[in-house]
Amino acid sequence: MSLKKILPGKLGFGTAPLGNMFRAIPDEEAAATVEAAWDQGVRYYDTAPFYGAGLAEERLGEVLATKPREEYVLSTKVGRVILDEVEEGERDLGEKGGLFEHGNPNKVLHVWTADATERSIEDSLKRLRTDRLDIVWVHDIAQDFHGDAWLSKFEEARTGAFRVLSRLRDEGVIKAWGLGVNKTEPIELTLALDEPQPDGFLLAGRYTLLDHDHALQRLLPLAQEQNVDMVVGGPYSSGVLAGGTHFEYQPAPQHILDKVAKLKDLTARHGVSIKAAALQFSLAHPVSAAVIPGATRPSRIAEDTAALNETVPAAFWTDLRAAGLVSPAAPLPHGA
Repeated sequence: MSLKKILPGKLGFGTAPLGNMFRAIPDEEAAATVEAAWDQGVRYYDTAPFYGAGLAEERLGEVLATKPREEYVLSTKVGRVILDEVEEGERDLGEKGGLFEHGNPNKVLHVWTADATERSIEDSLKRLRTDRLDIVWVHDIAQDFHGDAWLSKFEEARTGAFRVLSRLRDEGVIKAWGLGVNKTEPIELTLALDEPQPDGFLLAGRYTLLDHDHALQRLLPLAQEQNVDMVVGGPYSSGVLAGGTHFEYQPAPQHILDKVAKLKDLTARHGVSIKAAALQFSLAHPVSAAVIPGATRPSRIAEDTAALNETVPAAFWTDLRAAGLVSPAAPLPHGA
């Protein structure tokens, strides 16, 4: 089913930060942030077992359990099974080492087989305190976590998770499935398969003001051709577009900081918030169904809602294009 028919609006809430990404967040602050999202009218929530070894799902589930289930859309991911035993030593997270060092200490298995997929869903339902999921993403079968071994992980998912999720969709247990990744190649490979096709994909960090060239080359034309929708994750590029210091989950390099400075100069000249520019850019592509910025403070949700609804003059987009700050191939609001 088309994601655009499932999702209740253009703005969702990404819960990776609720897994104590980068810092330890008090339970009360996490709960208040989810409540703020609800109060602002957000009705799409995305999470994953990986976020803090179950912590984000637990925190999200605690709040959503008090809301009518039929009033919101929920997605989580498969590929990580959370064990009861405690992890000893540092976690091996590829390029994302230390990302959730403040999360739950439970050991995490990285596995995409059929059995692991079904177990992952069962465990997520318990943590989320719900009886059903709307969308399930196959998580992180890409180079950033597995290096040269990513194709073997992809194959494990193709013969395991893909088939389980296709069956669950056909049975009406879930409404849709797809990939949730930080790289374009696994999605391109999936869309080229002759077997069960995804309904959409969650692409994190690859369709932002700072990083979109690669996605525009192959993936997005292919997705548009096949009528496959995209949820845009990480629209602020790990926070650097929203006043933070991280890009790609690491301290932002100088060339990124320089580009952010140019973007801020342009937004200031037009009286536009950089958050509005970031969100509205990510949503301007025809395959974009929703954008899901994350947050750990209640005030950020109101900022995101305001940014989505802010009036950005056509002249801003024209100047953005003229300054060479976006790809010539990137669709812009107002047809700029």
